[in-house]
Amino acid sequence: MANHDKFYINGQWATPSTKETIEVHNAGTGAVMGSVPAGGEKDMNAAVEAARAAFDGWSQTPAAKRAEYLGKISAGLKARAEELAKTIAQEVGMPIKMSARIQAGLPIATFGNYAKMAGEFAFESQVGNSLVVRDAVGVVGAITPWNYPLHQIALKVAPALAAGCTVVLKPSEVAPFNAFILAEVIHEAGLPAGVFNMVTGLGPVVGEALVKHPQVDAISFTGSTRAGKRISELAAQTVKRVTLELGGKSASVILDDADLATAVKGTVGNCYLNSGQTCTAFTRMLVPEAKYEEAKALAAEAAKAYAPGDPMSETTRLGPLSSAAQLDRVRGYINKAVSEGAELVTGGAEAPEGLSGGYYVKPTIFGKVNPKSTLGQEEVFGPVLSIITYKDEEDAIRIANDTIYGLAGGVWSADTGRAQKVARRLRAGQIDINGGPFNMNAPFGGFKQSGHGREAGVYGLEEFLEYKSLQMKA
Repeated sequence: MANHDKFYINGQWATPSTKETIEVHNAGTGAVMGSVPAGGEKDMNAAVEAARAAFDGWSQTPAAKRAEYLGKISAGLKARAEELAKTIAQEVGMPIKMSARIQAGLPIATFGNYAKMAGEFAFESQVGNSLVVRDAVGVVGAITPWNYPLHQIALKVAPALAAGCTVVLKPSEVAPFNAFILAEVIHEAGLPAGVFNMVTGLGPVVGEALVKHPQVDAISFTGSTRAGKRISELAAQTVKRVTLELGGKSASVILDDADLATAVKGTVGNCYLNSGQTCTAFTRMLVPEAKYEEAKALAAEAAKAYAPGDPMSETTRLGPLSSAAQLDRVRGYINKAVSEGAELVTGGAEAPEGLSGGYYVKPTIFGKVNPKSTLGQEEVFGPVLSIITYKDEEDAIRIANDTIYGLAGGVWSADTGRAQKVARRLRAGQIDINGGPFNMNAPFGGFKQSGHGREAGVYGLEEFLEYKSLQMKA
C-alpha cells in the first residue's frame, strides 16, 4: 500500500488543509493500491503563491543552469525507471514491457531533451532596430490525465521549467503515484523552492481553483474535450493563455493500392495500444468497399494477438482499462454499437474468460459502422475498432474529416507521394504515413475540438514563452 499524505509545496512536503483522501485502484486487480490527499482551494492557493514568489528568481536564472537542473531530473527518473514502470503498469494497466519503454522511458527522454534544448535555444534575436526577447510566460498550471500520466506531466513541466516558468501540477487522481515519484526526484535534484509544486485532488475542486487563480498566467491541460471547454470558460475570466490537448477520433485511411495486410495489422496495433486509452488511437479504419470482407478477416485475425492479461506479465500485450468507471463506459459504447446495428466482428461487452478482478475488456472490432453513428463519432477510449467503408478517395477524405475532432490519423498507400497528398487534406495535427513512428521532436496537438497549442520539441517550449520587443534608437 502506498499512502501519500502530503503535497509538495515551496520545496517541502506540506500537510493538506483537508482530511479527505482519494483511493487509488490497481487496474489489474481492482484492489486499492493506496491513497492520496484530496486537496482544497487553500492548498492550491498556497502552491500558486509559492510559484509566484519563486518566478522572478527562476526566470532570471541562466538557461544553462536551468538545463542543468533538467538533466538532474532526467537522471533521477532514470535511476527509478523500474519503479516507475511497475507503478504506472498498476495504475493504468499498460503491460509492464511497454510501460518500461513508454510510460517510464518517454518522460526520462523528455526531461533530457529539454535540458539540451534549454542550453541551445535562441531566447533573443535582432530584428531591424528591435531586440526580440523570449520571456517566460509566468506561473503555469499543469493539469494532466491518467492514460500516459508521467509522459503528459513531462511534456508540460519540462518545457515550462526550461522556459523559465514556475509550475503548479495537478496530476490525475486516478494515476497519481508516479507524480509523487517525480516530486521526490525534483526535490533530490535541488530545484529552488517554489519552482515546482504539486497538489492532488479532484478537478472540480483543486483543478478549478488552479484555473481561476489570478496569479496563474497559463494553463496547460490534457484530457477530455468536455473538461477542456470548462477550463476555457474559467480561464477566460483572467485572460490566461490556455493550451489544450483533448479528445480524438482518428481515422486510418487505407487506400486501394496499400498493402492491406500490413495496413490492417498496423491499424489494429495502434488502436489497441494502452488498451485503446490513447487520444491518438486509430479507432476508425477506412477501407475501400470492395476490400471490406478481406479487411474484416485480417482485422479479426490481428485481434487474436491481443488477448487480455495481467499487466505485470512480460508476455501480456493487452492490459486492463484504468478504472471501473472506464470499464463501464467502454462496455456501454460496445452495447450501443450493437443496438445501432453495427456488425460485431470479434469481442463484445462480456468480461473476458479467466480473469478475475481488474478492469478487463475484450479486444473488439465492429464492421459496417455508420460514420454518423455514436461509435463512428464519439471517443470510446478502449480497445474498440470501427471498420468504415468508402467509395473512392474523395469519400475517404470526407469521412475522415467528418468529426468534431482532429488530433491524429494515418494514411496507407504503395505510393508515398499519393499518401502525402491525402494526408495534407486531413484536418488533424499529426498523420502517420505507412506506420511512420512517433517523433518526440515533432509538434503534438490537434485541430478543431481536439484542442489548440502544441506540445513536444521546440514547439512545446514556445507555448511557455512570450515575445517582447525592445526598440533601440540608432
